[in-house]
Formats: sequence, structure tokens, C-alpha cells
Amino acid sequence: MPLFSARRALFLCLVLAVLAPALHAQNRESALSEGEIEKVRDSRLIPAECIALFTKFLDARVERIQDLYAKPRRPGREADTRELLEQLTSIADELGDNLDDYGPRHADLRKVLPKLLEGTERWSSALKSLPEDATYSVGRKLALESIRDIRESATQLTADQDAWFKAHPPSKKKPEQPGPIDIPR
Repeated sequence: MPLFSARRALFLCLVLAVLAPALHAQNRESALSEGEIEKVRDSRLIPAECIALFTKFLDARVERIQDLYAKPRRPGREADTRELLEQLTSIADELGDNLDDYGPRHADLRKVLPKLLEGTERWSSALKSLPEDATYSVGRKLALESIRDIRESATQLTADQDAWFKAHPPSKKKPEQPGPIDIPR
């Protein structure tokens, strides 16, 4: 019986060792606040609104990073920058996933994509203007890569959308209203 218990204990230790990193990863905080998550849930069915929201969230993170460097230096500024860059990268990656998802569905994003492309230029410029620091250099590189990926996706999606809607123009007439119902008497 003791041999069975030792094997069982060893097996349980191995299982815990394998599952521990996965369990720890599930406790990660979201890059979005609860209010932002609710806004995304509410707009998920309207792709253009969802992309506009993500653009707004990225603008807010970049603005917070710029505020850290516009004011006199305070302790922990570099760590705060690293945290905001991680949030920015996470939000940008989520936006990229949404762009990949909305493209094949031919959601009409023609009005929001130019604004997104303008945003990628603003964000890249703001992140490149940060002073060099080892604390957040990797985070900045990852954020810039995510922004570059968004720019590439949005550029490709703009071309795809132009071609799609040229070949399949949306109907301009109003949907017909159903007439009155005749109820037999």
C-alpha cells in the first residue's frame, strides 16, 4: 500500500507542476477596465463601432504614456510606462484579431479604417519619441510591432473593402415597409 501512495503522490505532483503555469496565466488582469469591456460587449455586433472603441482605448493609453513624460519625473515612471505598453500591446493585438475576423465577413468599415490608419501613425510617433530605457524597451518594441501589424491589416482591409463594395454596391433604396394586414372578418 505505501508504494501505491508514493506513486499517487508523485503523479499528483507532476500534474500540479504541469498545470501550475496554466492556472497562473488565468489570473492575468485584462488590459481593459470593466467599463471598457462592457462598451466592447455592447458594440460587438457593429464592427465599425467596435473598431472605433479600440481606437479610442489605444488613444487613451498613448495619452497616459505621454502624460508620464510631460510632467516632472516621479519614481516608478518607467514601470508605469512598461505596464501601459503591455496594455497597449494587448489591446492592439485584440484589435488586430477583430480586423482579421471582420474582413472576410465584409463588414462595412470604410469610414473607420482611415481613422484607424491615422491613429497608427500617432501611436507609432508617440512611442518612438519616448526616451530609451531598459525597463520598457522590450515592451515598446512589442507595442510598435503590434501597431505595425494593425497598420498592415488596415491597409490591406481598405483595399479589400474598396474592391468588394465596388463589385457589390450596397443598395441605396430603403427597405420596404410591410403593408397593412388584412384580417378576415
